[in-house]
Amino acid sequence: MSTLSLLVPLPLSRPAPPSDDALLARVRQGDQDAFRVLVERYEETVTVTVVSMLGRTSEVDDVLQEVFIQFYRSLERFRGDASVRTYLKRIAINKALDVLRRRKRFFGRFLSRDDDDVHLNETAPGQEPVEASERKQLVRRAIASLPPNYRAVITLRLIDGFSTEEAAQMLNIPYGTVLSRLNRANQKLKVILQPYFDETLPPIATSTD
Repeated sequence: MSTLSLLVPLPLSRPAPPSDDALLARVRQGDQDAFRVLVERYEETVTVTVVSMLGRTSEVDDVLQEVFIQFYRSLERFRGDASVRTYLKRIAINKALDVLRRRKRFFGRFLSRDDDDVHLNETAPGQEPVEASERKQLVRRAIASLPPNYRAVITLRLIDGFSTEEAAQMLNIPYGTVLSRLNRANQKLKVILQPYFDETLPPIATSTD
């Protein structure tokens, strides 16, 4: 070994982060720091799901808090049949659907709206092709205009990347219902978005895994 090598300290190896199972075991023993690590690990993931369902509204923070409170309270019943990520997304979808149902009841007192009459409330697009960033915005707004049940399956399949079977399990609905809602959602999105693109719009969501 050279003299120079003795003067240069070896890089310290960082310990691997604790697994979800290890953190869950610590939480069940009363370790609040371990639960904080789990929240930090999955907060962004849950946020993406909630925002996809509700949009960027003031309700998002409240829903995030509710998701992790329910997760904490259900830890004794959680046996690891699904991953923590999947379990949290399931809670997030259900909490977001609760908010959407409350919105529908509230606004239903003041206006009547046909579920098939959805649009972006945008001015007519010009002749230039839509840029990629603008396309993302249009797609997000189109998804936000869908009825809650359609929005849930699109969020799980298109945004979160779950399979149709996984989406069915998370929403507690039959596999065929997920396929049906995906097809209906896809048709609605194509109707909404087609005027904004010069080229033929590809399918927004597929009905197969």
